[in-house]
Amino acid sequence: MEAKASAKYVRVSPRKMRRSVDLIRGRQVDDARRVLTLSAFAANRTIVKVLNSAVANAEQRQAIPENLFVSRAWVDEGPTLRRYRPRAYGRAARIRKRTSHVTVVVQSLEEVSS
Repeated sequence: MEAKASAKYVRVSPRKMRRSVDLIRGRQVDDARRVLTLSAFAANRTIVKVLNSAVANAEQRQAIPENLFVSRAWVDEGPTLRRYRPRAYGRAARIRKRTSHVTVVVQSLEEVSS
C-alpha cells in the first residue's frame, strides 16, 4: 500500500530542498520525523508537513503508521519569480526567487517484505 502527498510552489529553492529530502529517503516515518526536526535546514518545516500529510493519507487507507517508511521522495523545480534590483549607472540586476514542488511517497513495510 502506497500513499502520496505533495506541496507545490514552495518558496524554497529546489537545491536547498533536495538537501533535506535526501536525509529522509528510505527511512521509517518516525526516524524521518526525528531527523527533520533535529537538522537545522529551513526547508524541513515544509517537508515535515508533507510527510505528515502522506502518513495521514495512508491511514485513510487503513495502514498502520508504525509500519510505514519513505519509499520515494523528490523535489521538482517550480516557476521562478523574477525581480530586479537597481545597480550602479542606472542598470538593473536580476534576482531569481526560485520555487519548488515536493512529493513524498510512503509505503508499508509488509508490502515490501512479502
